[in-house]
Amino acid sequence: MYRKFIKRLLDIVISLFALIVLSPVLLVVAILVRCKLGSPVIFHQERPGYNEKIFKLCKFRSMTDERDADGNLLPDSVRLTKFGKLLRSTSLDELPELWNILKGDMSLIGPRPLLISYLPYYTEEESLRHTVRPGLTGLAQVNGRNLLDWDRRLAKDVEYVKNITFLTDARIFFLTIKKVFVRENIEADTSQVEGNFAEIRKEKMKSV
Repeated sequence: MYRKFIKRLLDIVISLFALIVLSPVLLVVAILVRCKLGSPVIFHQERPGYNEKIFKLCKFRSMTDERDADGNLLPDSVRLTKFGKLLRSTSLDELPELWNILKGDMSLIGPRPLLISYLPYYTEEESLRHTVRPGLTGLAQVNGRNLLDWDRRLAKDVEYVKNITFLTDARIFFLTIKKVFVRENIEADTSQVEGNFAEIRKEKMKSV
C-alpha cells in the first residue's frame, strides 16, 4: 500500500510544499548562479529513471563553460569554482530536482539517478534499482554517499528497493537533513569518482 500509493502521494505533497517554502532560496541561488557561473542557470542532463525510462534531471549549474584555445571544454576540476563547490557541498545545486519529483520523474527517497552510459554495466541484481523511481536521496547517500565504492553503493540501492517502507523512508529523510547540515561524506568534485565507473565495472564483469 505504501509503496504503490502513499509514497507517491507524499512525494507530491512534500515536493510542492518545499518548492513554495524554498522559493526565496531558489530565487537567490538562481541569481547567484547567473552572476557567478553564467547561463543557463539550470543544468539539464538525461538520466535513466523508473524502468530505465529516460528523463531530464534538473540541477543548478555548478561549473563554468571555460574552454581551451580549440574550443574544447576544460576539465571538470578546472571549471568547478569555489562557488560551485559550495553549491555541491551544501546540496543547494540539487534543489531543482524537487520539480522532477513533483512531475513524477523522481521520488524524494530512492536510488540516485546515475548516467545513461552506466546502464550496460549493471548486474541483473543491480538493475533492480530501476524498478522504482530514482530519488533525491537514498540509502547509499546516508551511508557514505559518493565516498562509498561502487559495489557498496549499488548494493545499498538494491537493499533499499527490496525493503521499502514508510519507516525506512522517514529514517533516510531525517538522516539526509542531518548530513546536509553537518556536511558529512560529501565530495564536491565527483568527476574522478564517477569517471572511473565504466573501467571498474568492465573489470568486475570480466571476473564474473
